[in-house]
Formats: sequence, C-alpha cells, structure tokens
Amino acid sequence: MQKEVMQGIFLPFLGTTLGAACVFTIRKTLHAALQRTLTGFAAGVMTAASVWSLLVPAMEQAAGMGRWAFFPAAAGFWLGILFLLVLDRTIPHLHQHSDEPEGPHSRLKRSTMLVLAVTLHNIPEGMAVGVVLAGWLAGNETITAAGALALSAGIAIQNFPEGAIISMPLRSEGAGKGRAFLYGLLSGVAEPLAALLTLWAAELILPALPYLLSFAAGAMIYVVVEELIPEASAGEHSNLGTLSFAAGFALMMALDTALG
Repeated sequence: MQKEVMQGIFLPFLGTTLGAACVFTIRKTLHAALQRTLTGFAAGVMTAASVWSLLVPAMEQAAGMGRWAFFPAAAGFWLGILFLLVLDRTIPHLHQHSDEPEGPHSRLKRSTMLVLAVTLHNIPEGMAVGVVLAGWLAGNETITAAGALALSAGIAIQNFPEGAIISMPLRSEGAGKGRAFLYGLLSGVAEPLAALLTLWAAELILPALPYLLSFAAGAMIYVVVEELIPEASAGEHSNLGTLSFAAGFALMMALDTALG
C-alpha cells in the first residue's frame, strides 16, 4: 500500500521532470502552435479530472443527503475557487506570453515569476492527488487504487508539456540548459508537497472528504479558466487549443473510467 501511495504522489512530479528535460534534447524553442496545443491538452486533462475523479466521487459520497447531495460538492468547489483567487492575488507571478506580472508588486526576476505561475496550478493538482489517495486509504468504496493511479497518471501526462513550456522559453532567453532544467524542475516541487500535506490533513478530517475532493476540483478549474484556456487561445485564431482540449478531456475521462 505504501508503494502505491508513493507512486501516486511522485508520478506527476516525474512528468514535470521529464518535460523540463526536453531542454537537453530540443535545440529550438517550442513553436507557438505547439505550445497552444500542449496548453489546451493540459486544460482538458485537468477539467476531466476535476469532474470524473473529484466532483462525481464527492457527490456519490454525499448520496445519503438525498436532494442535498450536491451541497458538499458545490460548497467545496467554491472554496477551492476562492482559495486560488487569494493565491492569485497574493503571490507575484508572470504567465507565458505576458509582460505584465500579476499579484503584488515585486522585484523578482522574470524567470522566478514564471516558475511561480506554474507552481500556483501545481498546488491544486497535488491536493487532488492527496485527497484521492486519502479516500482510498480510508477504504472509501467510491475510490479505488486504480482510480487514484489514473488521476496521477493523467496529471503526469499533462505535466510533461508544462515542464517543457517552462524550461524551453528560459533556454531561448539565454539561460543555460542546467539552469532552465532546474527552474522547470522546481515548478513541480509544490505538487508532491501539496499531495503529502493534503494526505496528512485528509486523514484527520475524513468526514469532510466530499468537501476536500470538490475543493481540489474548484482550485483546478480556476487554473483552467483563468490561465490555461486564455493561453491556448492566444495569438491568431486557431482551433488547435479547442481540439487539444477535447483530446486531453477524452484521454483523462477514458483513464478514469477504464482504471477507476
């Protein structure tokens, strides 16, 4: 059981690490169309994971509330949205293709704020993994080991392009390969940390598991709508972002259904 937990926690981080390592094998920066495709794909995976791996189990666990079974999912969802909104307003960060930093004024370097932007949406992903693993360890009938692994695998898949999207632009701006890789790596560190902290907290307050599941979903959806979808649609009009979103959504839905 301990092996499965460690795999679930660190598999997404492996995805980020492998993506960041692209800086050693790809000479040129990522083409804008490819970045758009990868970002749309990541958004699709996160949206499907929020629905199938988090919100649906949250409502299933609250089925005993009858018509009010939606309440824990809705309340937790909004708490997750507001949590990310607070982080978005209090942590200085910079999104790709933007020259205007967000959050409070800071003298941090551009590279540091780029890493912080990715770190912000790695936090809810880590929380999602942690709370699902906590539910499985508690013997919850709606969460299986395979389902928890499917969530981790789906997030790992979408973390691969995220690692590349961080390290490759830094390399094109003049950073050395080792430094660019390190920044990409650091952007993913928050994910296993958030998973471990959530796993520890969830074990203490298991009755609130439906709220925690939907909390993670709300935080992930905030990232998708506030950051990933706009980036996937940036630049000249193209359907690449939409099609890659659909591909990511379908893949994550298939993983969760087949393995869950």
